[in-house]
Amino acid sequence: MAPVLEKQLPGAAGSGDNNNEDEEGQNLWSSILSEVSTRSNSKLPSGKNILVFGEDGSGKTSLMAKLQGADHSKKGRGLEYLYLSVHDEDRDDLTRCNVWILDGDLYHKGLLKFAVTAQSLPDCLAVFVADMSRPWTIMESLQKWASVLRDHVDKLKIPPEDMREMEQRMVKAFQEYTEPEDATPSSPRRAPTSGEDEAIVLPLGDNTLTHNLGIPVLVVCTKCDAVGVLEKEHDFRDEHFDFIQSYIRRFCLKYGAGLIYTSVKEEKNLDPLYKYIVHKIYDFQFVTPALVVEKDAVFIPSGWDNEKKIGILHENLTTVRPEDPFEDFITKPPVRKLVHDKEINAEDEQVFLMKQQSLLAKQPATPTRGATESPGRTTSGSPRPAGRAGQPTITSSSPMAAVKKPDPNMKGGAANEGVLANFFNSLLSKKTGSPGSPGSGAVGAGVQGSAKKTEAGFD
Repeated sequence: MAPVLEKQLPGAAGSGDNNNEDEEGQNLWSSILSEVSTRSNSKLPSGKNILVFGEDGSGKTSLMAKLQGADHSKKGRGLEYLYLSVHDEDRDDLTRCNVWILDGDLYHKGLLKFAVTAQSLPDCLAVFVADMSRPWTIMESLQKWASVLRDHVDKLKIPPEDMREMEQRMVKAFQEYTEPEDATPSSPRRAPTSGEDEAIVLPLGDNTLTHNLGIPVLVVCTKCDAVGVLEKEHDFRDEHFDFIQSYIRRFCLKYGAGLIYTSVKEEKNLDPLYKYIVHKIYDFQFVTPALVVEKDAVFIPSGWDNEKKIGILHENLTTVRPEDPFEDFITKPPVRKLVHDKEINAEDEQVFLMKQQSLLAKQPATPTRGATESPGRTTSGSPRPAGRAGQPTITSSSPMAAVKKPDPNMKGGAANEGVLANFFNSLLSKKTGSPGSPGSGAVGAGVQGSAKKTEAGFD
């Protein structure tokens, strides 16, 4: 037995060395697997969704296409699909975020079942788009689409404990918001605040998160470049915009939503919007503070606002109270179609012309020039032209006009011919130097003074 034991001793020593090598190899593989597992966990998750709601013409498709980097924004029908390319520069990772845009017609709301399921709801962000160029539609639109999303979530029949967990996650995110300058640069998440601040920031009985949907919500006001147009054409003042902002911010408090004013035309607040979206979905670091100074470039992240801050806007309201109905102060302007109806009434032009024609027919006829100059001339004029340019002085200044301007109403044709013959004979006699006309001596005396003029006219 002893020799056998002796033979086994060297073998035992050799097996110990092999075990050490095996342990080192296992440790190496373990470290490699651990590193790979860590990298896989740190990759950007796929399957995230952005749900976009808004009225037709509110610019929701153009907005998301601009964030996507597309030059065109072809609007579809029903349920549109886009995607945003999300790049993590720190880890050099790239993923796609799905974007679902619901049609503005409520008829298509049933299509939400293809975009949101009970499994995908925790990975969703809801975006409610409001059109600032039509501010009188903002509150009705926000309430309508929030109700549509709430009804769809209720139809998913998510277990109550899962829904409660999602709601608590939203409450925690709202409570943990801190100002960007207070957050450390290397921290991807906000540091939680103290318990005392949580009680002040998020009292459930003070209209904060009373309509918790269990997912992040963002309100985007588009076409904010129309603020100047509203001021010029519809007489909007700062009081109107403060009143609108107050209503929107109180809506955002109920849903724990963020608020941002944008303009695709002027490319205003598009970069903060994109960064805030990826911050809410992928927990990227976000360092943009709240902006409430400019009335057309407001940005309020979720968790920053409260009723006291909203009360600052109420100090500028003089002609309206904060609790007054929204539609009573932000009224829809008169429809321009009424003005066009008045212009269409131009078809009555024929009636107008007929009235003018009847008025002209009632007025007495204006006498002609010959009738005013010659007492023997009727309104119908002479059956023969008045003569040449040199003769009107004779007919207007001589009583002979009664002879050479016969009345066309005379029935005797021979008498007319005799008068005309006497008239031309008198002119011929003057041309040859005759002392007078054979018709009448009184008339000849009148013509004698202007013989040279009549002679020049008949040469």
